[in-house]
Amino acid sequence: MASNTEELGKVSLLSDDELGSILKLVTDPDDRKSFSEVCKQWSKVEGLNRSSLRLLQSDLLRRVLPRCPNLITFQTQEPLSDADLEFLARTCPRLEVINLSICDNVSKVQDDLVFDGVCALANQCPNITRLLLGGRLKSGVVSVMKLLPKLTHLDLGFCHKVEDSDIEAIGSAASSITYLNLESCFCITDRGLGFLSHALFSKTLKTLVLAKCSKITDSGVSVLQNMCCLEHLNLANHGAKITDVGGLAISEIQTLKKLNLSGLMSLTDQTVVALAQNCLNLEVLDLSDCQRVTRAGLRAFSGHTCLNSLVLHYCFKFFGSDLEHLVLECPTLKCIVVDEYVGRQILPEMQESTRRCVRYKFICDWSFKDLENLR
Repeated sequence: MASNTEELGKVSLLSDDELGSILKLVTDPDDRKSFSEVCKQWSKVEGLNRSSLRLLQSDLLRRVLPRCPNLITFQTQEPLSDADLEFLARTCPRLEVINLSICDNVSKVQDDLVFDGVCALANQCPNITRLLLGGRLKSGVVSVMKLLPKLTHLDLGFCHKVEDSDIEAIGSAASSITYLNLESCFCITDRGLGFLSHALFSKTLKTLVLAKCSKITDSGVSVLQNMCCLEHLNLANHGAKITDVGGLAISEIQTLKKLNLSGLMSLTDQTVVALAQNCLNLEVLDLSDCQRVTRAGLRAFSGHTCLNSLVLHYCFKFFGSDLEHLVLECPTLKCIVVDEYVGRQILPEMQESTRRCVRYKFICDWSFKDLENLR
């Protein structure tokens, strides 16, 4: 017993700074938890040196945050009131990344965040660079943009109240955005895309997600070619409103590396050929459910030096020989995704050396995250 007391006495001689230096070497979450449970001093030091927190229960917010005033990253999918956000802003003013998004669970979309709470975050946390409000934001976009000069990443996916006027406000106030997610923002029209093309960040934007923005047509898509740095564009599930007119305009964006055109049923080989000829940096192309695309369009990528992944789910107008030709003539191609039924039909037509690049799945909801796992 005396020996244990003596050892604890020696430990207590360490200053907070010395304990903090030791803690920086501890990266495993379980080990950090054990560290915080040694004594009150160690618990305090762990809280002061904690840079990120994922809150799993909203009723713990006011108990946990005061212990962690130096947070850089905060994440939760739990319901939060304006008062909760104001408390978060006051307690953790050094925040740089705030992730309140719930859009990975569409059934939870609730539009519960409004003006006061969101503006409190922007007012008291001026260093925010990444703001994810997917499925949560009801109002306040305009005011927030004016207060966050360092913002580079904005996720408004599934925020159904976002309108063209909000896009105009974002474009006139934010100058450094590189990532913008507007998935399922149903109120956005071609007019909103016009604002995007002339936004202050039009020359810095690298990723733009417009999937399921059902009011967008060829007219809006055509102005996106003014974005000279765009690398990732997602236009999935627009049905027949985007045709080869929009497709040809997209092919003029020569900086594109990842392009999702799944569900654009009016696109034909004309668009695919233009993409192959003009988008020489293209690495990932999703043509799922573009059923008018044929073997002629696919073969246009022969000789392409960057294409890595090609998704052809629900595309049927090609043969095994066409895919084999692509694999042989496109040296960077590592993965072609087709329907399970199609895969079983065409694989016997292909040589063993080329067959390894073809993969098939039963599901059709492919995303770029899936493709990244294949690369």
